[in-house]
Parts: sequence; structure tokens; C-alpha cells
Amino acid sequence: MNEENLIKYYNKFNEEKRLNSKHGQVEFLTAIKYINEYIKDNDKIIDIGAGTGKYSKYFYDKGYDVTAVELVKHNLRQIEKKNIKCFLGNATNLKKIKDNSYDITLLFGPLYHLISMEDKLKALLEAKRITKPNGYIFISYCMNEYAIIEHGFIDNNILNELNQIDENFKINPKEDDLYSFVRLEDINYLKDKANLSRVKIISQDGPSEYIKKTINKMDDETFDLYLKYHFKTCERLELLGSGRHILDILKKLP
Repeated sequence: MNEENLIKYYNKFNEEKRLNSKHGQVEFLTAIKYINEYIKDNDKIIDIGAGTGKYSKYFYDKGYDVTAVELVKHNLRQIEKKNIKCFLGNATNLKKIKDNSYDITLLFGPLYHLISMEDKLKALLEAKRITKPNGYIFISYCMNEYAIIEHGFIDNNILNELNQIDENFKINPKEDDLYSFVRLEDINYLKDKANLSRVKIISQDGPSEYIKKTINKMDDETFDLYLKYHFKTCERLELLGSGRHILDILKKLP
């Protein structure tokens, strides 16, 4: 991970504004829907790579014990303003946190900013370490096919990026890239290496990123209908990998 470039990027990029847009709400509300299916009263939550704390704030306002970990100081200051417990930290090394401390672990940013599979696995193993037995880990990944279609063909950059794409159209990120993109086989590899049990895997935002201009122009009634459509289809196996994000819900074995 190019930590310096990542910090510069998030010092300027408004992640909360993105999640508050209608197309961003699809990603956010999908995660919330599924977390609420597994969370219990009095569960302790840790939000690793918390950004400006949108997920942390949602559960804090619901009365949960929430801790946020964030790499970027600019983002951390935004979390502090929300009165949420937080500290500066890196997902690959959470030595401040004891083993088996949290019931719910959110890992929504690190695994698409960490470049190498080795670093992704480190972050996942740290998340596993600090999660209680039978606790849940929620992970968001950025998908390879989304990047090929959106940033390659739609944005007309594909010919300029061929040096980073193999013969199977798999993107090979450079060390200083801000994002890395995965396929289902990569996600399964990490799950198996970490010895975690899968509960569900979901197309977190489906086609929303491809039609975000349309979604952002929807009136509230149409948007509510779109959400109903999305929630009815996001678990369909044929949609996995087609959108920008996948949500992988894993359980730590007892």
C-alpha cells in the first residue's frame, strides 16, 4: 500500500459525501441491512479503516459500543467530532487491541486499498484475531470486472492500461496504486487461508455504479423502488462480481 499517496487522496476526497449520494446509499444501506441481521444487543463493534465514521456513527447512535480505527488523520478528526472512540492505526497491525475483543468487525476500506495479497491476508488475520469466537467479520472488496468495464472501456482508458492487464483481463496493480481489484477466486483464497467460515457473499451495490447518474436523479419514490429491486437481487450468484463492491460476511469459528 502506498500509504503516503493514500493519505493525500483522503485529505481531499469526501468519502461521506459519496456515501450520502443516492448511488452511495445503495452500498451503505446494503451493508447496514446485513449487519443488522447478525448483530445482537450489547455487541461490541470495531470499524477498521473507518473513513470519516459513517458506519461507526450509525451504530453509535443505536447505542452500541463502537471503536473506529483510521489511517488518515484528516478522517480521524472527523470521527472525533462525532464523539466516537477512535485511534490512528493500520489494518495490518492492530497491536493496541487484545485478542477476542469484538463481536462485529467491519473491514470496509483496507482490503481494496492494500495492494498485495500478503497485506490483504495480514489485515484479515488481524481482524480475525481481535474478533471473538463466533463473531462476524464484514469485508468489502472492489471488483476486477467493474474496473475493466468502467475505468477501462467506459472511460476509454483500456488501451492506455494494457500494461497492467493480463491476457485474462485481470488487473495487476502497481505498488503505488490507491486501489486493487479482485475476483471471486481471490476472495475465496483469502477466506480459506484465514480459516474463516462464510455466512453470505453479496453484490453490495450491483449495477449502481454504472447507472449512478440515473440513480442520483431519481425521486424518492423511484429510489425506494430501486432499493427494493436491489435487495431482492443482491444475493443472486450470477450478479456476484458484476458490480463495484462485494460484501463478504465471514464468521470466526469457535
